[in-house]
Amino acid sequence: MIKIIIADDQDLIRESLQIILNMNSDIKVIGLAENGQRVLEQMKKNLPDIILMDIRMPEMDGVLCTKIVKERYPDVKIIILTTFDDDEYVFYALKYGASGYLLKGCSVQELTASIHTVMNGGSILNASVITKVVKLFNQLAQANIAMGIEGRSVEELNKTERNIASWVGRGLSNKEIAEKLYLSEGTVRNALSSALSKLNLRDRTQLAIWAVQTGLASDFHA
Repeated sequence: MIKIIIADDQDLIRESLQIILNMNSDIKVIGLAENGQRVLEQMKKNLPDIILMDIRMPEMDGVLCTKIVKERYPDVKIIILTTFDDDEYVFYALKYGASGYLLKGCSVQELTASIHTVMNGGSILNASVITKVVKLFNQLAQANIAMGIEGRSVEELNKTERNIASWVGRGLSNKEIAEKLYLSEGTVRNALSSALSKLNLRDRTQLAIWAVQTGLASDFHA
């Protein structure tokens, strides 16, 4: 059973999402919170697997709450769910450890699929924001703004891993990378896992940041 806390300052959204998600046999909403502070209070009593986190909430917003949750409970997954398609919020939420970012206008099927993806260790970004996220990462890298990712040498990766990291940094999915490099998706997944291990990175989102920060995302190795 996937345990969920829904954090949103609008009663209607919290309650609607609770009804929708509880219709799934393997999902249970264990808490509703109107702000980040309430999330932290609830987590002391009942730890969720995933938090659906709104960005703009009173008292404590979703970005700060994401940072605190990931520091205290690193295994808890966070999906940012918001109506605000805001580059800066996207960046900081991902930097602090959110596993993905969805707009509230997404379909029920997309939301539930994203929950299962994140629960299985994946990361998700809504198609409407991924291009902007990668663009923002590039802008920050060019401005030499530290992105909180421990520096590791590109030389630690083999050629296949470098190529895959390069494409991840440009926002491509495993399927798209497999097509670009004429590899199976299984090979891409294995190489991606190996690259994350060598670089001591948490997930493909951090790998994308690293690829941009090192300039690898700007190099066409494939």
